Amino acid sequence: MARPFHLAFPIDDLEQTKTFYMGVLGCKQGRELEGKWVDFDLFGHQMSAHLREKTQFPLGVTGVVDGDAVPIPHFGVVLPMDEWKMLADRLKTHETIEWLLEPKIRFEGQPGEQGTFFIKDPSGNALEFKAFASDTDIFAT
Repeated sequence: MARPFHLAFPIDDLEQTKTFYMGVLGCKQGRELEGKWVDFDLFGHQMSAHLREKTQFPLGVTGVVDGDAVPIPHFGVVLPMDEWKMLADRLKTHETIEWLLEPKIRFEGQPGEQGTFFIKDPSGNALEFKAFASDTDIFAT
């Protein structure tokens, strides 16, 4: 069984971030240093949102995967396919979601075929949520 990952990432506003990660994505809140940072449980992984100056960590650089522009940096989680579909459907009902790439199947009919979508959090961080028909396909070549 894989161990949870930890990721610290920059944010612009603690309250907006808490509303998004807890209210929209359904994360549980962990520890918090008021006015500085907050931890979230993102599907069993530890995410630490750190308040930063807007001039740090420039965002907006992109790469290309299977013909789609994807934001760099980005982070996310691999979900079981049924959970991925439920999350995608739930997020479609939120008018405030900023979609960078709407839900789609990537590498269709090839090794590593996957469902994927990208959204932004309120601080502009790009998140990718993906799913495979089987976990054995995660590292398929």
